Amino acid sequence: MMKIKLITLGRLKEKYLKEACDEYIKRLSAYAKVEAVELEPVRISDNPSDKEIEKALETEAELIKKKIPEGAFVTAMCIEGKQLSSEELAASLDIQAGRGVGSLVFIIGSSYGIAPDIKALADLKLSFSKMTFPHQLFRVMLLEQVYRAFKINEGSKYHK
Repeated sequence: MMKIKLITLGRLKEKYLKEACDEYIKRLSAYAKVEAVELEPVRISDNPSDKEIEKALETEAELIKKKIPEGAFVTAMCIEGKQLSSEELAASLDIQAGRGVGSLVFIIGSSYGIAPDIKALADLKLSFSKMTFPHQLFRVMLLEQVYRAFKINEGSKYHK
């Protein structure tokens, strides 16, 4: 069975968002073993300098790297990433499964994004939109799209 690891900076705070994530994780359990890893973002000042942000992202990158399993297909969620339709995401996941990739990792960074070295090690840089979304809401959106991808690949009517 495929393994999916969602690595996020920050914790879900709102009960309704946690419930939505739990629901999609439950639905995905028919297709994959899903693990959500919440890491603490580095605290920075209210008006951080570019250097302070860079240092925080580097520290967060070290935390993220420790959580990525060897041989995993890594997707960094970032605004400059490639935009895919639901069908294209499904095809990408299907290709990885066909290649024998046993573990998919999706990374959602902190409010300042993801360090360049994490983006560089990612197999795919993915963007849902040029718009900015709240990180907690985005986690629900990502889980739903991964679930949708599995349903598309099985030929389900869920996607219709």
